[in-house]
Amino acid sequence: MGQASAAWGWGSSQIRRAVVACALAGVVLGSGIAPANAEPAGYLPPVVPVDPGPVQEDHLAAARYLKTHPDAVPMGVNDFDCKPSATRPRPVVLAHGTDSSAYSDYSGIGAQLTAAGFCVFAPNYGGKPGEKSYGTEDMRLSGLQLSAFVDQVLAATGATKVDLVGFSQGATITRYYANKLGGAPKVAQWVGVASPSYGGVMYGLVPVVQAIPGGLDAFARVTSFAAVQQAQGSPFMTEVNAGGDTVPGVRYVTIGSRVDEMIQPFSNIALRGAGAENLVLQELCPADLTGHFNMVYDPFVQQLVLRTLDPSAPAPVCKPVPFGTGIPQVIIAGNS
Repeated sequence: MGQASAAWGWGSSQIRRAVVACALAGVVLGSGIAPANAEPAGYLPPVVPVDPGPVQEDHLAAARYLKTHPDAVPMGVNDFDCKPSATRPRPVVLAHGTDSSAYSDYSGIGAQLTAAGFCVFAPNYGGKPGEKSYGTEDMRLSGLQLSAFVDQVLAATGATKVDLVGFSQGATITRYYANKLGGAPKVAQWVGVASPSYGGVMYGLVPVVQAIPGGLDAFARVTSFAAVQQAQGSPFMTEVNAGGDTVPGVRYVTIGSRVDEMIQPFSNIALRGAGAENLVLQELCPADLTGHFNMVYDPFVQQLVLRTLDPSAPAPVCKPVPFGTGIPQVIIAGNS
C-alpha cells in the first residue's frame, strides 16, 4: 500500500518493510510453500505493515488515520525482534475482517496485548493490488497467505506454536488454516471474535439474493468475493466445516453477541465440535448490546480476549453499551 519509493532515500519504515518482505520470501521458500508464481492463480504474499500507529476508539478513527498512514500497524505489533517469555511463550497472530486491515480492526486490541507482554503479529491479507483495503479476495488464497505469515512468525521468534485471534472473516481464515491447511500442529489456541462459523446472512440479504438466479455473482460485484464466500450455506463455509468444525490439539473459543447484525441466527457463531467453548457477550455482561462491527472496539470484549489468552488476567469490567454502537462509524468509514 502507499506509493512506491525511489531506490535512494528510503525511510526507516520502508527499509523495515523491505527486510520483512525478504524474510517472508525466505520463509515461504524454506517451508515448502512455493513462491507466488508457483501458487494458485492470484496468490500474492501477505502485506506486513510496519508503521506503529496510535490506539483508536473505533473503526472511523482508525480509517481516518489510515488515509495518511496506509502502512499503519497497531502499536508494538509486528516487532520481529520480539522474543516470547516464560510467561508469554507463544506469539499471538491477529487476523482482520472483511474490507479492513490489521490496524483498522486491531489498533486497540493489538496495543493492549503487546502492553501485556505478548509478542503480537498481524498481516494484511486478501487485498487486490493497488487497493487500499484487504480481506476482499478469495479466502482460500488468504488462508495460504496466513500460513506463510505464521511460518515467518515462528521462524523469527523461535516459538513452536502460535495463538490465533480472528475477527469476523479473520476467524474463518484462521480456522481454515488450522483445520484444512495443516496448521493445527502450529496452533495452541484459536479465538474467534464475531466468528461467522456457519456463515452470515448480512442483514438478511443473503437468503433473498440466493433465491435469485445469478444473484450471488451480482452480490459479489457490489461487495466482494470474500463476502459472498462467508454467506450461510456457501461452498466455502461448507468446506471449512466438513468433517467437523474443530480438530484435535487446538483450544477453540468463540466470542459472540446475540445482537450480531451480520450473523443471524446468532447460533451460527457457535462451534459445535469437541472442545469448543462458546462465550456469549450478553451472558457475561447483559447491559452490553454491542453487535458485530463494534466487537473489536468494545472494552469488555477487548478485556475478554486478553483473559481468554491469559486466564490470570483481570476479569472484564461490565458497562452498558447501547444497541447499534459503532455502526454509523463503520458506514462513514466505508464511504469516505
